[in-house]
Amino acid sequence: MGKLLFLAVVGALIGWMTNVIAIKLLFRPINPIGIKGTPFMIQGLIPKRKGEIAKSIGDVIRDELVSMEVIVDQIIEDMDKNQIVEIIKVKIVEVANEKMPSLIPAMFKGMIIQNIESMIDENGEQIVTELGEKLSHKAIEAIDISKMVEERINAFDFEKIEEMTLKIASTEFKHIEVLGGVLGFVIGLFQGVLVLYVF
Repeated sequence: MGKLLFLAVVGALIGWMTNVIAIKLLFRPINPIGIKGTPFMIQGLIPKRKGEIAKSIGDVIRDELVSMEVIVDQIIEDMDKNQIVEIIKVKIVEVANEKMPSLIPAMFKGMIIQNIESMIDENGEQIVTELGEKLSHKAIEAIDISKMVEERINAFDFEKIEEMTLKIASTEFKHIEVLGGVLGFVIGLFQGVLVLYVF
């Protein structure tokens, strides 16, 4: 019975240690380390594939979470069009007053200005919407959210990423380590039974 328990405990230790090492190997070593006398290099899974992970996250954010079209549509929707029309109207009237020849009688100037103001009041909102849409197409062409996210992740300090991940998932990692110990104990017990009582 003592031998059986010993084998089960050894199995539990092996299972626990295997999972601890596997979790460490997700993040460490950050930089590739060569194994002497072999062409093999050891590097943590996440730092090794950081570029692919960054690109994948960028693509998901662009395709699934938030696209440039959604952002621009939201900006256009949230714009106070009346305020923009008013700013445009004030500026156009100001320029018209300055640029109109002094030979034009004041009464005609007033009529022209009034017509300009009416035209802007009638069509201003449509003009602002169309202008916003044209600008949005330019913004969409110019800005690649996926690339921006990818560059930000690649520029991020990896030790900080590791620290954040371990902080968020520390409970889950502990469960994985304990589960490794439990499975190791069961396998050790099973092997012990086979070795001591079957063969």
